[in-house]
Amino acid sequence: MAPLVTKYQENAEHLAEEKSVEDATSLSPKLIYEVIRREGEEELARTKRSLIWSGIAAGMLISLSVLGEAIFRTYLPGGPASYLIENLGYSLGFLAVIMGRMQLFTENTITTVLPVVHARTLSALGCMLRLWGIVLTANVVGAFAAAALIVLTPAIPAELLPAIEDLSRHATGMGASQGFWRAIPAGVIVALIVWMLPQADENAFLLILTFTWLIAAGDFTHIVAGSVEMAVLMIQGNLGVFDALFGFFLPVLAGNIIGGTIIFTLVAWGQVRDDLESDKGQEG
Repeated sequence: MAPLVTKYQENAEHLAEEKSVEDATSLSPKLIYEVIRREGEEELARTKRSLIWSGIAAGMLISLSVLGEAIFRTYLPGGPASYLIENLGYSLGFLAVIMGRMQLFTENTITTVLPVVHARTLSALGCMLRLWGIVLTANVVGAFAAAALIVLTPAIPAELLPAIEDLSRHATGMGASQGFWRAIPAGVIVALIVWMLPQADENAFLLILTFTWLIAAGDFTHIVAGSVEMAVLMIQGNLGVFDALFGFFLPVLAGNIIGGTIIFTLVAWGQVRDDLESDKGQEG
């Protein structure tokens, strides 16, 4: 009897060990790629109406990043550490948008690109560009709506407005070249967040908080959060359309796309490409 019990215990331990190994490897790079690719396919299949409203909501709520940073800047005592602390406020909008599963353009530079890389067809590319256009436009509309609320109504306390204006002037005033180059790390960071989220589980909040704080603390540029700041100055009459478009919007947009798509997404694809092609060969 004793040998049977011992063998049963050994089998149970072996099964437990196998399960632990499976859990530890359940989110290999190939599986993370597959999770994000399928999410991208779901996004590409969404109706135009749902994309528009989700994108507008994201553009409005990303203004919490500007508001949060302005609150910290207004009320924190001066000192070297204040800069690092106030940039925690920048994470608020991203937390609301990403955890709320809303359409943020810079997330789509990896989520919807992977299905295109996988399919490699003009039809898939057209679907991706359609989604990008809809989401980006909706994000900007939401950003302008939030900026109008800030500038044209008493919804925001007057003591916060100087900090919001300072943040806006800084974000849009660094010049086209600098804005472009600083947008590339921001694009990489947002794509990295998307890549890590499937295995983050209960740590998703901390993950988003940490890496979006890094965008602000590193003084990198983000097209959607920056659009709120751009819109604030435009509504006030302190920034012209030409300067806004060619001095800020288009350079930052290009930098975010390069960082999130050309750099991060293609690197992510490269590390799983051989495994995926090997799987296709076995299926064939």
